Amino acid sequence: MALKETYEKQGAFLFRWRSYLPLLAAPLVVAALLDPQYTHRTFSGFAGGLWETLCILVSFAGLLVRCLVAGYVPRGTSGRNTQTQVAESLNTQGLYSLVRNPLYLGNFLIILGLLLFIQVWWFALAGIAIFWIFYERVIFTEEEFLRKKFGAAFVDWSLKTPVFIPQFKNWRKPALPYAWKTVLRREHSTQFGMISALTVLGIAADFFTGAGHKIASFWWIFWGISLGVYLIFRFLKKKTRLLNVEGR
Repeated sequence: MALKETYEKQGAFLFRWRSYLPLLAAPLVVAALLDPQYTHRTFSGFAGGLWETLCILVSFAGLLVRCLVAGYVPRGTSGRNTQTQVAESLNTQGLYSLVRNPLYLGNFLIILGLLLFIQVWWFALAGIAIFWIFYERVIFTEEEFLRKKFGAAFVDWSLKTPVFIPQFKNWRKPALPYAWKTVLRREHSTQFGMISALTVLGIAADFFTGAGHKIASFWWIFWGISLGVYLIFRFLKKKTRLLNVEGR
């Protein structure tokens, strides 16, 4: 099988299971938590608190990127479909005028914050490498689909828009107004997953590396608020039409 077909086949598989495959990284997380680098942390005390805050902010920056994308996209683009590729139109405005894959850029920042939180250098490098290999193939498959469907329009957009690193001079204002209801409907699960992961890492850090294995109450409050937000907006999404926006 030619390399192009191999990449496309691998990308289709990874695209379909992209929500679950990250769970396979659990053994790497366990190995990092058992590494002496983890217990003898580079940053501890006040510096450790600052480092953890920075990591949380990096992850929230990724969530913000996803929210900016979700608020402007029209129906049939940037969806959570898993079985097949779907694109009713080629989105080239807003964040898609700066970078071809803004949602994946947001995912990278979320994951980067989690990787750095642990303070084990090989774990961060391994996580970045896995992310790159994973999304390289997913992006390849998506772009082959868009090339076949939109032809010259896709080629023209791809030639002037970077794959992953934004080029801010290309900014084009979105045609649609920002729909915060769409953001709440689409991204409440992302925030819950992200905060749950940060909470697990924070509790582990307090228990395994802190004095007296004391866990800061912040983490329980942090996760509890996130859970409440998730349950409220999941109910509104599943049982009401309050978060529905026409054309989104």
